[in-house]
Amino acid sequence: MDLSLLLDRYGEPAILASGGLLIGLTFGAFAQQSRFCLRAAAIEFVAGAPGAKLAIWLLAFGAALAGTQLLALMDLAQLSEARQIASPQSLSGAALGGLMFGAGMVLARGCASRLLVLSATGNLRALLSGLVFAVVAQASLRGSLRPLREYLAAGFTSNEIGGNDLLAFSGASVEWAIAFALAWIAAGIFFTWRASLSPWRALAAIVTGLAIPLAWWFTASMATQAFDPVQVEGVTFTGPSADTLMLILSPPGGALDFDVGLVPGVFLGSAIAALIAREWHLVGFHDGPSMRRYLAGAALMGFGGMLAGGCAVGAGITGASVFALTAWVTLSAIWLSAGVTHYVIDGERARKSTQTPAQATP
Repeated sequence: MDLSLLLDRYGEPAILASGGLLIGLTFGAFAQQSRFCLRAAAIEFVAGAPGAKLAIWLLAFGAALAGTQLLALMDLAQLSEARQIASPQSLSGAALGGLMFGAGMVLARGCASRLLVLSATGNLRALLSGLVFAVVAQASLRGSLRPLREYLAAGFTSNEIGGNDLLAFSGASVEWAIAFALAWIAAGIFFTWRASLSPWRALAAIVTGLAIPLAWWFTASMATQAFDPVQVEGVTFTGPSADTLMLILSPPGGALDFDVGLVPGVFLGSAIAALIAREWHLVGFHDGPSMRRYLAGAALMGFGGMLAGGCAVGAGITGASVFALTAWVTLSAIWLSAGVTHYVIDGERARKSTQTPAQATP
């Protein structure tokens, strides 16, 4: 991909932000149409009733893995330069942060990316929760919560086991990784058929997942052609949400980069898709307890996502697509915590609602 003319004319920051905006538009529009949501998939799985929501997540996850590994096979992206592989990562942070994020995801009824998508469709609950998520993420990155995050993250790092590359540890080839990814897609197709999911939503889920390798490819292309160093990265929302918030609050003239373009792009893509489909409408909180639940969940996700080094998309899909060990630890912790939290909180409520008056506790 020859970007030299665009770089000479508009400069590296503008091109990076524009690329992030376009990739965000793609992710946001198709995530909104597919109803992509890890929380919903985890709840279906825990309930023992796998259906359309699990199928959507499996298709997006498999597409992200397959697309990313195809880039590596074709030498179109230097995935070894990705932050998750090239720099030391915290295994203790991945486990603890994933557990916190999974619990918060259930409490807030959506992960960071889902809150961003929903807020663009008029969901005021998601909008306020997303703001709390970004504030806590920023406090965890550079503010008052930073010492606690660094203390927890220092417990056990990938340096102590010789790196963070699962493929290197196992000696597996890129071809094996692609076959592994295709197995996830096959599972998604099976559950798509079983749940009678519409072809459009299945396709939208796949395109949502393909936004991750698209981001890897674009930033890798920029890294080889830009004069200044460019981080090879995929799609994530914890750090970018915090950076976007600070860009809005700080004086004009802040630095532009891929992450700063990504978050507004997802918001715009989701809003446009919702307006075209006539799915945009205002939604608010039902009562005080529900508001406390959402905000507590958003705060847990903000700190947990920063501690884990990524959110349900940033670690759970983007990091997993390059087979970073900490990303798979985070993803497993998110699924486990989400399942337990749903069973303890929402499952208990559902069981009480099905009791007869004679069975109910006075």
